[in-house]
Amino acid sequence: MNNSVPDFTETEKKLVTTQLFQRYGKLVPMQLADSELQLDPSSEHLTLCPTLYWTERGAHFVVCKTADERFRSQFFYSEADQYGTGKDEYPDLRECVLTLLQVQSDHERKLSNISSGATAANLGDEYSGPLVI
Repeated sequence: MNNSVPDFTETEKKLVTTQLFQRYGKLVPMQLADSELQLDPSSEHLTLCPTLYWTERGAHFVVCKTADERFRSQFFYSEADQYGTGKDEYPDLRECVLTLLQVQSDHERKLSNISSGATAANLGDEYSGPLVI
């Protein structure tokens, strides 16, 4: 296993802390972790990547550093309930975290609408079930 990915810098950690504070209006505890990622899809080789982890409002978040100025992210609720942002990697940490937080917020909002008895008109074309009256 290759361990050549540099750790998150203090500046990078502060940037994420600031974004989380702006999103949630409070300090969100963040942990340093490591993730084994397959960086090259044509190889089974795993690379140990520094990871920032936090949990908030029932969701777990990870941002992995895959190289200098290269980041991946996802959020999840359980092993079977995981979500990405639709983009494999980001060259900008700020964009990576903002997109992650926005996608999770959109997902949370969609779940809230569904569980609140929203109608097909509320959900637009994404909903094809019976109309709730």
